[in-house]
Amino acid sequence: MSSRGHVPTLRARLAAGDDLVGALVRMPSEEIVEMLAVAGHDFVLVDCEHGSADLGALRHHVTAAESFGLPVMVRYGAGDTPFLLRALDLGVQGVVAPHVDSADDAERLLRAVRYPPRGDRGYATYSRAGRYGALGVEEHLRRAEDVLVVAMIESPAAVRAAAEITGVPGIDGYLIGTSDLGASRAGDDPSLSELVATTHASAADVVRCDLAGSAEAARAALADGARVVVHNLTLSMMALLRELRV
Repeated sequence: MSSRGHVPTLRARLAAGDDLVGALVRMPSEEIVEMLAVAGHDFVLVDCEHGSADLGALRHHVTAAESFGLPVMVRYGAGDTPFLLRALDLGVQGVVAPHVDSADDAERLLRAVRYPPRGDRGYATYSRAGRYGALGVEEHLRRAEDVLVVAMIESPAAVRAAAEITGVPGIDGYLIGTSDLGASRAGDDPSLSELVATTHASAADVVRCDLAGSAEAARAALADGARVVVHNLTLSMMALLRELRV
């Protein structure tokens, strides 16, 4: 397991001004994770919400990624705090929380991620994140505070509350779930493009994270103000497979 003491974490790199590019992996595959590391990506986001990875698969992904020095983020199912706790105990460097619709939702998210007194995460130093008890208490607490927290904006209600959600101290960034946002629109809601623009304008003081389906889209997102780009690997792989079908 790689040591995080000498390598800047994702949160530290963002604070230093770096932009980050990684990929969303929905299908459990340690080899894909390792290939992303070899290709020079900054992180991998393992999808445990819509993807088929369970806690066991996530454990294998984290181990494979860290053997190559690749940080892991995890997207978990909405409200699944027990899973989130165990993912944090595995040592993930970031969490992406779906369906954060209000400041109260953001507060609940932070309470699940942070140790007391800021939160109510169950305390354990003997987990993988605590290097099985080898870390001192102060260092373990410092690393726990360094976990990157990203809230997903996925409904018109969340767009209306975007300033309040991202204004909650401890929310590091936001990611718009355009599929859910488009599906949840009512007839009198603004268009999807308007909702996206409103979110970006309202959440200007935290890190903007964008999904991308191609290198061109990733470059455009970074040029438009995104600090983190997450490649939709399934979309990219399907495009390649269709291209290869000659």
